[in-house]
Amino acid sequence: MGKALIAMSGGVDSSVAALLMKEKGYDCIGITMKLYDSETGQACRSKTCCTLEDVEDARQVASTLSIPYYVLNFKDDFQKKVILPFVETYENGGTPNPCIRCNRFMKHEKLYKKAEELGCDLIVTGHYARIRYDEEKKRYLLLRAKDEKKDQSYVLYFLNQEQLKHSMFPLGEFETKEEVRTIAEKNGFYNADKPDSQDICFVTSGDYGDFLEKFRGEPYPGGYFVDEEGHKLGKHKGIVRYTIGQRKGLGLALKQPMYVAGKDLEKNRVILTTGDALYSEALLADDFNWISINPPKEEYPVTAKTRYNAKAVPAFVSVEDNGAVLVRFAEPERAVAMGQAVVLYDGEMVVGGGTIIKAIKKLEH
Repeated sequence: MGKALIAMSGGVDSSVAALLMKEKGYDCIGITMKLYDSETGQACRSKTCCTLEDVEDARQVASTLSIPYYVLNFKDDFQKKVILPFVETYENGGTPNPCIRCNRFMKHEKLYKKAEELGCDLIVTGHYARIRYDEEKKRYLLLRAKDEKKDQSYVLYFLNQEQLKHSMFPLGEFETKEEVRTIAEKNGFYNADKPDSQDICFVTSGDYGDFLEKFRGEPYPGGYFVDEEGHKLGKHKGIVRYTIGQRKGLGLALKQPMYVAGKDLEKNRVILTTGDALYSEALLADDFNWISINPPKEEYPVTAKTRYNAKAVPAFVSVEDNGAVLVRFAEPERAVAMGQAVVLYDGEMVVGGGTIIKAIKKLEH
């Protein structure tokens, strides 16, 4: 069947992916990436990934499956490609998605090269998504997982044709996560009941603001919360600690619920709104990767997701003269944040995706 490099995180998903590939007859090699020093931070919680405990879990599964297993040190690359952009995006007023950068630059760039060195034909991960070759289009397609609740196609929109050709996501065909856990239990995997990782692995305390200040070695200056007219509403603890759409954790006693609508970096102000200013009619994105189609010559109907857990909503995509991608929503969309990804779908198929560089409150008609 050929050789497969399995990205093993220590979780149940990548463990079952390794088992399924071995059962298909592939010659498998398990790899865990050491990305940061979890042991030097605060006590890690079970909701993160990439801890020392995860390495031991992955090693145990590889031993159970009798496949070779290695831990690769990519800490320097992770610092440059994931952690530093995470910090800089917050400092520039955006909301980063480090999991996408990790998948892009670690799993599908660093591991892709390692797979070539080891003579592997495929990179296999425990992601919930599917890949299909379309004879008519003559291209590989990225599809949603059958289990829509677990679908992770949003964080894989960057995959190019070469990467799609040499990637496999065995869990994408399962209808529910429970089926995956059942397979793990039947095969005696120690991590069968392990909870899913939900938090950003390197933010071990769960507080992004604390992490950013520790990384920079100094606190961010406080400033003012203001309403849309510029009236002061109270003091904030550093502009990086707030994200578009946030309501909780502002530390203000307000007469009515207010949400973060924007940031004024020059004046170090966080702008709050009671409603309408939270909505955008369109957005601009760059660093765009088209998967199912070439860049459209005219407006093309899609559904669009602007956050991992957001619902895909009807929209239209077009390409500006300068190459930026314009996504126009059928109905104004709430809390569109610079730095997040916008991923476009046509049914279950990923059309493409990119990084949001601007939320457009009102389009010029």
